[in-house]
Parts: sequence; C-alpha cells; structure tokens
Amino acid sequence: MTARDDDTGRPGPEAMFVQPLFALGRLAATPGALDAIARAGASVPHLVVRHCRGDWGDVSTADRAANDRALTDGARLLSAYRLAAGDDAGRVWILTEADRSRTTLLLPDEY
Repeated sequence: MTARDDDTGRPGPEAMFVQPLFALGRLAATPGALDAIARAGASVPHLVVRHCRGDWGDVSTADRAANDRALTDGARLLSAYRLAAGDDAGRVWILTEADRSRTTLLLPDEY
C-alpha cells in the first residue's frame, strides 16, 4: 500500500492529482465495458488513473516492456485489468492510441 492508497487498494483523493505519464486524449468506453465495470463494482476513474500512472495491470511481460518503450516512442499503450477474481470474462482493456488522441475502455472481445 502506498501513501496514495487507502485500505481497499484504491487511490486516495490526492492520487487523482498525480501527473499522468502521457496524454489520454478523448476518453471513450464501450457499453459492454461500462456494464462490466458497473457489475463488478469497479470505478472508471480508478482504472483510468491506474492506466495513466503506468500501472499496466495484467499484461504480459512483453506488453509491459512495449508500454514502457511507448512512453518515449509514442506507440499505442495497453492496460488490462481483472474486474473479478478468477473470471477471465471479467476483464477490461484500456487502449491509448499512438497519437494520444483517444483512450478507450473496452472488453477484450470487443477489440
């Protein structure tokens, strides 16, 4: 737990003011992603804050390294977050386009 996290593991109020590592552009979400997030009791702002702080969630080592390179190279960024423990269908992706014009929350099967 960090100074910015409360006992639920969610960022505290001051974490919302942490300088993002990259521009998000326009924020969009698919209806499926919004429904899954709501059903899981998760928070869109919490997930977006994790993404823009460089917490890539449940991505492979290769995707994590690609994201880290993309911070300087300007490539697309991908985060993946599990919404429900042990439930692969309970995952949401957050994609930020290479030109940083748009960030989209979507389900993996909507890609």
